[in-house]
Order: sequence, then structure tokens, then C-alpha cells
Amino acid sequence: MATRTRRSQRRTEALSRERIVEAAVELLDAAGEGGLTFRALTERLATGPGAIYWHVANKSELLDAVTDAVVAAALAIEPAESAESADSPREKIRAVALGLFDAIDEHPWLAAQLTAQLSRSPWGSVTPRIFESIGRQVRALGGTESSQFTAASALVHYILGAAGQNAANGRGLGPDVDRGEFLDAASRAWQELDPDDYPFTRAVAEQMREHDDREQFLAGVDLVLTGITALRLSSGQAGTSPVS
Repeated sequence: MATRTRRSQRRTEALSRERIVEAAVELLDAAGEGGLTFRALTERLATGPGAIYWHVANKSELLDAVTDAVVAAALAIEPAESAESADSPREKIRAVALGLFDAIDEHPWLAAQLTAQLSRSPWGSVTPRIFESIGRQVRALGGTESSQFTAASALVHYILGAAGQNAANGRGLGPDVDRGEFLDAASRAWQELDPDDYPFTRAVAEQMREHDDREQFLAGVDLVLTGITALRLSSGQAGTSPVS
């Protein structure tokens, strides 16, 4: 009996929380949230459910842990060394934005989990982690505390919203759809709209065909940062830390 107990303890110790999270990410990537069950997890890890419950109480806790781990890795990405002023708040915000964009693109289930985390448990680990990564750099840009909160909120909502929508678009197309052909069809459809009712949409139709999602996403981040800088300068904050 003692021998069986020691073996069970060794298996539990060998099966770390990190390994469980890693396996859960693999299942989520392959089959989405519906594919993440404790039965599937025990099969993948070749263990019993008791060993998993030793580390995580339920699926909700596991999803929180998985989301936190993926977000932490995304936020650890540093600005490219080749970037101008790589240590500037602007470049650090861009690095955070790209890290989250790429993580959501790589893990299609992540956008929904982040939305749930932000709305259901903003006091959990994920929301403060993202908000701190953005907010700390916004503070370095200067401005009043109220304007910093607004600026950080705007950036977080744009980053997660745009990245999540891009990931949703990718899933909607399906693996057998050529993105270039899809955008070409959309562009041609826009060009055929009534010129009196849709003058702008027709004018930018060609850009729909040729745009790069990642570059457009970063351009949006830069637009928000430009607005933050303009507001700071108009409020007489010209002497505070520069944006780049």
C-alpha cells in the first residue's frame, strides 16, 4: 500500500501544472473549447483524472490558467532591436500589441477567453496583466491620471478588438479558402456598389484587395498613439516624456 502511495505521489509531482496547461493549449488549438475535456486531457497526458484535479479544480480554473499563460508569453516579447528608439514607450506598446495580435492569431480560442476574462473577472490575473503592460508605457508618455486611464483603455480595447476580429475573420474563411481570392472578390463587390450611396467604400476598394492585416493593425495602434500625443500637447504637457 505504501509503495502504491509513493508511486502515486511521484506521478502527481511529475505531472506539473505547467504540463497540464501545455496539454490544454494543444487541445484548444486542435478542437476549440469544446475539445478541452478532462477525459481528453487525461488521455493526452496518460494519467488519471485525480492527478489533474490535484493541480486544477475544474475546467473554468484550467481555462483561466491557460489564458494567463499564453498572455504572459505574448507580453514578454521585446521590441525588435532594429526598431528606432526600441526602449521608447511607443515601441514597447507596439511590441505588446503585436505580441497579443500574434497570440490571438495563433490560438483562435484566445479572443473569446480574453473577452470573458475582461467582462467576467477583471480582478483576475489576465486583465491587470494586460492593462499594466499598456498602462505603464502610457504613463511614461505623460498626461494626467484621468487621461492616462482613458488612453490605456482605448489602446487595450482597440488591440483586443481588432486582433480578435482578425482571428474571427480567419476562422470564418476556413482552411480551404484562399485569402487573396477572398479579398479580391470583396474588393470587386465594393467597386460595384452604387457610387452615390457608397462613394468612400468604392474609393478604398482597391486597398481592401492589397492590405496586410498585421500592418493595418499596427497602423491603428499608431493612430491611437498619435491621438494620445496630440491630446497631451494640447493640454500643455509638452514638457513631459516624449512619445518616441
